[in-house]
Amino acid sequence: MRGPHNIWRLIRTGATLERTGAMKIVLDAYKAPTALRVAARVLGWPFKWLGHKGDPSMPAATRALTALGPAYIKFGQVLSTRPDVVGDELALQLRVLQDKLPPFSRDVAMEMVAASLGAPVDEMFSEFSEPVAAASIAQVHHARLTTTGEEVAIKVLRPRVEKAFRKDIDAFYFAASLIEFLSPASRRLRPTEVIAHFDGVVRGELDLRLEAAAAGEYAANTKNDQGFVVPGANFGLSARQVMVMDWAEGIPFGDVSAVEAAGHDRRALGERVLQLFLRHALNDGYFHADMHQGNLKVSAAGDIIAYDFGIMGRIDEYTRRAYAEILMGFMRKDYRRVAEVHFEAGYVPADQDVDEFAQALRAVGEPIFGMDASQISMARLLNYLFEVTERFGMETRTDLILLQRTMVVVEGVARSMHPQINIWEVAQPVVEAYIRKNVGPAAALQDLLKTATVVSRFGPKLPGLVEELLSRQSSTDQNQYPPKGAPKILYVLLAAVLASNVALIWLLAS
Repeated sequence: MRGPHNIWRLIRTGATLERTGAMKIVLDAYKAPTALRVAARVLGWPFKWLGHKGDPSMPAATRALTALGPAYIKFGQVLSTRPDVVGDELALQLRVLQDKLPPFSRDVAMEMVAASLGAPVDEMFSEFSEPVAAASIAQVHHARLTTTGEEVAIKVLRPRVEKAFRKDIDAFYFAASLIEFLSPASRRLRPTEVIAHFDGVVRGELDLRLEAAAAGEYAANTKNDQGFVVPGANFGLSARQVMVMDWAEGIPFGDVSAVEAAGHDRRALGERVLQLFLRHALNDGYFHADMHQGNLKVSAAGDIIAYDFGIMGRIDEYTRRAYAEILMGFMRKDYRRVAEVHFEAGYVPADQDVDEFAQALRAVGEPIFGMDASQISMARLLNYLFEVTERFGMETRTDLILLQRTMVVVEGVARSMHPQINIWEVAQPVVEAYIRKNVGPAAALQDLLKTATVVSRFGPKLPGLVEELLSRQSSTDQNQYPPKGAPKILYVLLAAVLASNVALIWLLAS
């Protein structure tokens, strides 16, 4: 329920940050202004005694987030990839949230596996280890199949994690509604829709059958990617609360010193993880949307191994083209084209001035390109763009939240492996290759061919559909000629015929 009782949840959040000593750390990390610091401390301090105590052995921020629950832990995982935002020390502390949280007992996990898969654990697995990794939603065990002797990883949801997430999400919904009520200007940012988007993502992550399916699709898409490995999912041994995958050994991506000691090229790994993400997002329209260090490892051969496919992103073909053109426009400092793409895609209201918007984009881009490689940041660019959006009435695009968030996370991961990485230089060949293939005359012909294919599928129905529409229009407006709907219908037919003819000519010529 999303009623006022959630005020208690929000108060306890502030109280927990105060009690654990995390409030000051968070405010310092974000360089909060004095007014916000005073308000946060004054509102949080009187309720300090109501906050969760947490585990005193943990650093303050980690202690607070783990005490507050899985949704807050997810937030901390994102911050752990951004040392440039929260500082190196806090980012290092929060990295514990990625896969080193306190586990639940092996016996409970085995009971859940047996109940979910409908057979005794001993019949399915000859070995079943203690937890080898534990995160906010699930933990992983190393095991061996009884039938084949293969090594596998068993992922098991935390007990009652769905209920815990539901409480957090309801509080977030309430906070979003409160923000919209108190600040009408915030409505363009669609706080409630953003939370709804997060809610949908989390619901998918809480069903491991969906994760197994995502792993299968992702593996099929990336099977030809050099230096990248996706462990296979065992669909016969997966259920809502349990998933079994191939075991893949490697060094955690966050253990930079171990990666370097093993002789791997840190710069190459940093560049590869960024380029892989861009290729998956642009070429496939399907990408790993939780690509932090805890979900990546480096194999002995130097391959990047990906894990945890509960949060995946999907973007349509038109959005991919718009996104690529925006990135390329910034790389080439063609701010006019970046502005035009925003208008063409409907990101900026049509009543705004394209030249003024282009000028505002130049004010965003030029300072960034004057920085050295270590300062150039996608996070910084998105922050500056966020400031521009308010002036031009842009609304939050919930369909792009995962893409933008993941790009910021992946940039942080790449920078942790190679701090001097220049994201624009690394991204440029990937974006240019995509644009060569998908924007221009060749792409236009492909679009026409697709249109012709669609028309051919519906071809037998078109005469009947047109006759029905014309008859309906004629019966409602017999005295008007031509019927109101006729021009639109004729345009549709003309476009369909033109597309079919062009595609046919192209096929014959090839």
